[in-house]
Amino acid sequence: MALTREEVLKVAKLSMLEFESSEITALQSELNDILDFVSKLDEANVEGIEPMTQVNHMINSFREDEVKESLKREEALKNAPEAIEGTFAVPRAVSEN
Repeated sequence: MALTREEVLKVAKLSMLEFESSEITALQSELNDILDFVSKLDEANVEGIEPMTQVNHMINSFREDEVKESLKREEALKNAPEAIEGTFAVPRAVSEN
């Protein structure tokens, strides 16, 4: 399954990325190479192999909670371009529609 230029543009828009026309062509080629490589997984013989969620047999390897010193709010925000009510102010990343 090859990605079309329009699909690459849609992915770029959803990712909030902008590319030059020449970059889109190169990106389309690179993404199609990646998809071709990943499609080879369909050829793997997995008969008799149980599905798994992790590759080792560790189950819930927890540790004790440790209180550690962290940055003071003022220190963390001192180089921020903008802060609002003691938090980092960032541009909106999700549209309202």
